Amino acid sequence: MSANWYLVLSALLFSVGAGGVLVRRSPLVILLCLELMLNSSNLALITFSRNIGNADGQIFALVVMVVAAAEVVVGLGLIVAMYRRRLALDVDESRGLRG
Repeated sequence: MSANWYLVLSALLFSVGAGGVLVRRSPLVILLCLELMLNSSNLALITFSRNIGNADGQIFALVVMVVAAAEVVVGLGLIVAMYRRRLALDVDESRGLRG
């Protein structure tokens, strides 16, 4: 299978994730769409790394996975804090967490 198909799949997944971030209002769905975008970028990094023949893209993809895990921890913590304070779980209406 050629690398072009992996890049097309990566672009398709990234566009689906970007559309979900722009359209949805639920913070949980937005986090899931951000994860989809990060994973599609990982797919592109690994594809380019395999074409070039070195492991730099794969190492960078692992770093992106660590950043994605940290993003999920912070995001889910915010969602739980919003739920416990009985705030609106709508992104447009969530102004209660401002200092």
